[in-house]
Amino acid sequence: MIIKKKEMDIQIILIIILVGVAAGMLGGLVGVGGGIIIVPALVYFIGMSQKSAQGTSLGLIMLPVGILGVLQYYKQGHVDFRVVGILAIGFLVGSYFGSKIALSLPQETVKKIFAVLMVIIAVKMLFFDKTKKETIKTGSEQSMNSTPPGNETVYKTGEGKGG
Repeated sequence: MIIKKKEMDIQIILIIILVGVAAGMLGGLVGVGGGIIIVPALVYFIGMSQKSAQGTSLGLIMLPVGILGVLQYYKQGHVDFRVVGILAIGFLVGSYFGSKIALSLPQETVKKIFAVLMVIIAVKMLFFDKTKKETIKTGSEQSMNSTPPGNETVYKTGEGKGG
């Protein structure tokens, strides 16, 4: 199906720029942007369909627009490229199947799935996440790691209750 694109006036362009800035800032601040900021903004501020907003958001993250934010975190020792690589593989597979499923469903169903997911995540983060203490590596462990002291990434598994 071919959908004719609407012409963009200066107001729409400015809204899109502001959405990008907000998403970029929140991405750098708390690690969110695409699905949580960009998708609803494209739907409600410029009238995109849910699926078009999702596809546009997905297209954005496929380009290296976040490189400057990544570099800032990397300089502080907060980027683990092993995890990035693993996540990328999962994202590659997940985006293929997720898009196939989303495109096969009615738009209203996709909107409801998206909204329920956001509510579940919000409730979990607000009421069920426990504060986790980071462990400090011993001197011998630090000498084996090139990361400056204090910038180590510590991964903890859940205690049988999910991540």
